[in-house]
Amino acid sequence: MTQPEEAGQPTGRSISLDCPAKINLRLKVGPSRDEWGSRHQLDTIYSAISLHDRVDLTLREPGSGFALTLEGDHLGDLADGHADPKANLAVKALLALAGTTGRQPDVSIHITKRIPVGAGLAGGSTDAAGTLLGLNKLWGLGLPMTSLEPIAADLGADLPFCLHGGICKGADFGQKLTPLDTHSTEVARLTETGLTGHMLIGAYEKELSTARVYRTFDEVGSGHNDLNDLELAACTLHPRSGLALDLARGFGAGPAFISGSGPSVVAMVSEGDRAATLKAIWEREGAVDWIIEADSPVAPVVRPVSVTH
Repeated sequence: MTQPEEAGQPTGRSISLDCPAKINLRLKVGPSRDEWGSRHQLDTIYSAISLHDRVDLTLREPGSGFALTLEGDHLGDLADGHADPKANLAVKALLALAGTTGRQPDVSIHITKRIPVGAGLAGGSTDAAGTLLGLNKLWGLGLPMTSLEPIAADLGADLPFCLHGGICKGADFGQKLTPLDTHSTEVARLTETGLTGHMLIGAYEKELSTARVYRTFDEVGSGHNDLNDLELAACTLHPRSGLALDLARGFGAGPAFISGSGPSVVAMVSEGDRAATLKAIWEREGAVDWIIEADSPVAPVVRPVSVTH
């Protein structure tokens, strides 16, 4: 175990963080690579959006171990009382950071889920990123981002981005990041093509396994979508996503696309009457289970809400 070179003083006994969801404004998928554990090569643009989970971390008595609790209206498989808490990404982040720094994982994690589960919106990844950032502060570790990034990358391709937030290019298997300034020409180009601003997210009770989507992608290919190479695979497995996309495109919304590996559908549409009309169309046709309004991009980094001493 490697201790951090410099560790600050613990900052309190609990911390609360708002952890934003992400969408992929572009997702190009290449071949899988053995040296990346069979993960696929990606060329993507990540953007954080104004939809957040809340992660509350509280130090527990020494030797008491960790505890995980969750609340929310759409917990999916997380609501299974028999689920192994060690399978939760936030718990994996806790155990990984504790193992790296020689700390005991005596921490309570409470997650208020607002981001749909298994939806291609990085809900689990952002909770884990918030856990790493929160514990870095709560434990007084003082670890730089360059020390947290490898831990994050081992846990999932989206996790390094979730540490940073904002808007970034992603390369390799998604973990190699290039932050984009919101005033850059690249972000201006995204805005010109309608890929920033207000959106509707069509969400589903059914989850899609990322691994299953990639296996299907290997079988069916990318189709002819310009924004997300996984769209054909996701819609093959979850046809209602395809219906929602067809309705949004037929309505004349801005860009409409699958978020990540799906099944969530993103439709860029202005606030007000246009958004209300598309919502009514989706609801009338039964194309989605529920609808979330959000904006993109949002300010970088998981945001601490409060620290309690």
